[in-house]
Amino acid sequence: FGSSSHSVLAGTVLGDSQVEQRKAMRVATVALFASAYASAEDESKNRPVTKVINLLKDMVKQLEKEAEEDEEVYNKVACWCSTNDKDKTKSIADAEQRIDRLVNKIEEETASSSRLNTEIKN
Repeated sequence: FGSSSHSVLAGTVLGDSQVEQRKAMRVATVALFASAYASAEDESKNRPVTKVINLLKDMVKQLEKEAEEDEEVYNKVACWCSTNDKDKTKSIADAEQRIDRLVNKIEEETASSSRLNTEIKN
């Protein structure tokens, strides 16, 4: 029993070849479990539900990107609208004041023309 060619495992005397066989079985078992895990992981990547989930995640990323772009465009347009609205409102007010001045000037000139025509006739 004391020689290196024998081992005691679970109360049984085993030879070197049997110990090596058991080690090989353990390694094979671990390899089998690792392979099964990797296979299960690969299957989960190929499942239709996983594909849909990944598609939805990609869509969320795309929508977030588009939302940022839309917000930038909105901010530019909103700024243009408020600036343009202020400019147009001021232009309209200025034009209405000018119209009022011109109407008054026309009335004054019409009155002056009538007076001068009367003076010329007399």
